[in-house]
Amino acid sequence: MKDYKHLSALLQEFCRKDLAGCACALAKDGNILYEGYYGYADKEAGTPINESTVYRLYSMTKVIVCTAALILYERGKFLLNDPLYEYFPEYRRPLVVKNKAYGWPAPFEEAKKPMLVKHAFTMAVGLPYAHGDSVSAMAMAKIRQELEQQHGKYDLQTEIRAMSKVPLAFEPGTHFLYGYGHDLVAGLVEVTSGKTIGQFLKDEIFDPLGMKDTGYRYFGDIKSRMASMYQRSDDGTLNKIRGLMDDNHEPDALYEAGGAGLFSTVGDYIKFSQMMANGGVYAGQRIIGRKTIDLMRRNHLSGEQLKDFTNSYQAGYGYGLGVRTMLDPAAGGCNGSLGEFGWTGLAGTWVLIDPAEGLSAVHMYQLLPNMEEYHHHRLRAVINGYLD
Repeated sequence: MKDYKHLSALLQEFCRKDLAGCACALAKDGNILYEGYYGYADKEAGTPINESTVYRLYSMTKVIVCTAALILYERGKFLLNDPLYEYFPEYRRPLVVKNKAYGWPAPFEEAKKPMLVKHAFTMAVGLPYAHGDSVSAMAMAKIRQELEQQHGKYDLQTEIRAMSKVPLAFEPGTHFLYGYGHDLVAGLVEVTSGKTIGQFLKDEIFDPLGMKDTGYRYFGDIKSRMASMYQRSDDGTLNKIRGLMDDNHEPDALYEAGGAGLFSTVGDYIKFSQMMANGGVYAGQRIIGRKTIDLMRRNHLSGEQLKDFTNSYQAGYGYGLGVRTMLDPAAGGCNGSLGEFGWTGLAGTWVLIDPAEGLSAVHMYQLLPNMEEYHHHRLRAVINGYLD
C-alpha cells in the first residue's frame, strides 16, 4: 500500500492558499488508489467538500462529448473527412473574413474548401466562442442575442443552424481556434443518433458506467450538492459568485452544449476516465474501442496549427480529437507518458488519462480565475511520481 501523504499535503496546501475546497481521485487498472476531499463546497455555510459534491465541468464536457461522437464514428454514422454540410446543409458555402482587420462589418469571401467533420473535433472550423472583439466573435454574439430575443429558450440545433451565418476567422483546417467546434460535434451526435446529446450520453455512457450524478439538468438533490463558485481577487480574497451557465441546469432549459454544460462528481468522472485509460472498458462494460481511443489521442494538428495551440499551460502537448495529448514530455517539463491525454475546465476541473499505465486522475474545484498551470502541473508531477 502506497503512502499518498505528499498528494494529500499538496491538496491541503491548495486549500490553504487559493481554494475554498477541492477533491481528487487517482485510479489504475480499474481500481481506486486514492480519494481526497478537502475544504468547503460552500465556505460561508461551512458545507464540506465530500464524495457527493457536484461540480460544473465546463470544458471537461468536451472529452465526454467527443467520446460520444466517436462511438457513432465506430458505428459508421460519419467519417472524419466528411464535409460538415452533409449533416448541416446550412454550412455548404461558409464565408471567411477576408483580412485580419477587426470591427464590424468587414469584407468576406466564400471559403475555398469545405468545413470537414474533423475540423469540428480539432477546433479548426474558424468559429470562436461568442466573446472578444474579432469579427467572427462579434457576429456570434449578435446571433445569440437575436436567438434569445426571438425564442427565449432554444436548443442546440436551432443555434447551430443560426451560426452558419457567422463568417469564419480563417479557411477551414488552416489554424487552431478554441471555440464552437465541439458544439458542432454535439450537434452531429444528435443528427446521426436521432437523440439529444444529453439523452445519448445518458444511454451510451452515464448509465452503463454508473455515473449517477452526471448530466445537463438538475435532478434529485443535485442542485443542493453543487459546489459554490468563487472568484479570487489579487490579494487572495474569495468571493462567492453565481456559476456561469447555471440557468442551463434548470429542468425547464432546452440548451445542451457540446463544449460545456455538464456537471459531475469526482467519483463519476473517475469511472469515465478509467474506462478511457483501459481500452474503453470499465467494470466489464465496453463503451468504445481501444483503437478509436488511440485515434482520439493522436496529435491531429499541423505545425502551423500547433503554433496557435501551444502556450505555457499546454507546453509539450498537441491536440487530438477533442483532447490534449502529450507529444514531448521534456518540452512540457512533465514526468508522464507519451500519449497521456485529457483536458481542463474553466473553473479548475482537470482530468489526466494515461493508457500506457492504465492510470487516470481527476481533480475538481470551482474557482475563477482557475490558476490551472499552478495547480494542475504540480498535481501531475506528484501523481506520476507514485508510479512504479
